[in-house]
Formats: sequence, C-alpha cells, structure tokens
Amino acid sequence: MRGADVHGSGSDGEPGFMAGSVVDHEFLALERELAVFLRRARATSGEMAREVHPDLEAAAYGLLVRLESAGSQRATDLAAYFGVGKATMSRQLRALEGLGLVARETDPADGRASLVRLTDEGLARFRSVRDARRGRYARKLAGWDRTEVAELARLLHHFNERAEE
Repeated sequence: MRGADVHGSGSDGEPGFMAGSVVDHEFLALERELAVFLRRARATSGEMAREVHPDLEAAAYGLLVRLESAGSQRATDLAAYFGVGKATMSRQLRALEGLGLVARETDPADGRASLVRLTDEGLARFRSVRDARRGRYARKLAGWDRTEVAELARLLHHFNERAEE
C-alpha cells in the first residue's frame, strides 16, 4: 500500500500516523534522508571547525556562525540561543578566546556586562571556511535547476520554522 493511502491521524492527532502507529512511507523516507543529512552535517561541521583552527571543537563552530550573523552577543544570550547552560557556554567561549577567535568587550548598554565578538582573525578564518563550503555546495548542486535549489531552500526554511514552534 502506498503511503498516500495510509494517511490519517493517531490518537495524538499527528499527521502521518493511523491507529496502530502505521507510519506513511513518505515519513519513513523523510526520516531516513534527514538522518543521513544530519550525520553528514555533523561530520562537515567538525571538518569546518578544524579548518578554522585545528584545536576548535565542532560544537564551537556554531558559535562562530551565530556571532558572524548576529554580531556581538552576551554569553547568556548565546547560551539561551543554543539551549546550553552558562557553564558550557563559558567553557566554549574561553576556548575560542584562547584560540584568538573571539574577544570580550564591555557592553555599552550595561557597563557591568560584556559582549562576545569575533576578532578580525576569527572573522577572516570563519569567512574563508564558509566561502569554501558554499563553493562545495555550488559544485554539488551544479547539475540542479536553480528552481530546484530554491525549492529545497524554501522547504528547509519551512521545516526549520515549524521545528521552532
């Protein structure tokens, strides 16, 4: 039976499930492809972190992404954004500071607080790695029609927005 034939709702009202927890083939395929995508993304994140600096942890690469896109941030705001504790964030920021990738400065809005920002070196290293990654994506998707690339981006954006609800 095709997945479209087993649509329905379970007791929890989730689409794609029926009484008896039969899952649509489409949802199983999606889960499988997302698992592959996420496994590759984690591996790529680790590689990119090492390209920025050989001693950079993969998890800390996301901090560089956030600081580059959002600008200077308080450590508490970064911890909240990533859903980690203050101690974890402090440890990661100390490591980034030690590598010369981030620096702290006094928050002009509150002299008692500090903001974390990318250093010039951190920004240059991050952008170099990011641009190389974008080039790899462009090469991998070179055979795709631009409307397919745009549709993939649109669908991933839609998925990510829903995941935050």
